[in-house]
Amino acid sequence: MDCGHGKNGLCSESINGGRDVWSSKDSAASSADHLVVMVNGILGSATDWKFAAEQFVRTLPDKVIVHCSERNVSRLTLDGVDVMGERLAEEVVEVIKRKPDVQRISFIAHSLGGLVARYAIGRLYRPPKTEPVEDAHDEDSRGTIYGLEAMNFITVATPHLGSRGNKQVPFLFGVSVFEKAACRVVHWIFRRTGRDLFLTDSEGGKPPLLRRMADDCGDLYFISALRAFKRRVLYSNVGYDHMVGWRTSSIRRTNELPKWEDSLSEKYPHIVYEEYSKEKDSEQHLAVEGEGSDTLTEEMVRGLSRVSWEKVDVSFHSSRQRFSAHSVIQVKDHFMHLEGADVIRHIIDHLLT
Repeated sequence: MDCGHGKNGLCSESINGGRDVWSSKDSAASSADHLVVMVNGILGSATDWKFAAEQFVRTLPDKVIVHCSERNVSRLTLDGVDVMGERLAEEVVEVIKRKPDVQRISFIAHSLGGLVARYAIGRLYRPPKTEPVEDAHDEDSRGTIYGLEAMNFITVATPHLGSRGNKQVPFLFGVSVFEKAACRVVHWIFRRTGRDLFLTDSEGGKPPLLRRMADDCGDLYFISALRAFKRRVLYSNVGYDHMVGWRTSSIRRTNELPKWEDSLSEKYPHIVYEEYSKEKDSEQHLAVEGEGSDTLTEEMVRGLSRVSWEKVDVSFHSSRQRFSAHSVIQVKDHFMHLEGADVIRHIIDHLLT
């Protein structure tokens, strides 16, 4: 265990590959009862969240304990969303058992990690003790995540609708031939995870995994688990993210993408648009045709829209690091990607604790 004092004021400990970060002040550490689980993206590791984890604890020393997951690192992120989700669920259970004073839980996940976290909470969800009542605020009427109060579920540049379709993977330039070819060969590079992302994993008559994750499915309560959280937030790059398109990361149809202007906020200079999207029943959706629309995508949009979302759109278009937007939005590297620090600040400032 490594504990710093003075300006640092942090303790950190690596256990089974994961990294816990908390305040070195005894009084603050003893009162912190909110577990924040941070999940890395494809080919990533726990160190990807190092900057954010330390900022969280410095800002909220008496509120949060941060666990940076590393059960799915490097090439293990190619094993498929379901396999990774099961591993993450097991890891979270271990952390909860190790920290019996924790009462609340939040997830913050980058890129592919957002899909892994969605799968994991579907496994960890526990139904409410009493029948849900409309507009009820009683904790017993809400489901929990392995017995903990579910607070914030936040994803950062996550391909919620997969990577298949027009401009869902921007580095393919929206060229139909390239996008169709990627569907056929992606599993050669990204194995099962590639199949999941490009929705080519249908087997035995089952829909693709990401489509199944837009509903409760057997003993996996994907939508019920999302609904249990008090907040669900999507941070999305509006451009220059060559890995994950704006539409898939913000769960929008093409015609729903908003017009945005340069930020007027000095505190959050890269936040260019914010909206609150209310939950919608299937009947409230209008049929949508046109570019980027297909049946699977439409079904996922409808399924995931049955819960409300806060949508925060981010632009690094005037940044020197704009071509690394997928990493900058997370501040994956403290030296190379620091221009995304205002996004991390925005996440912290709006966190329900």
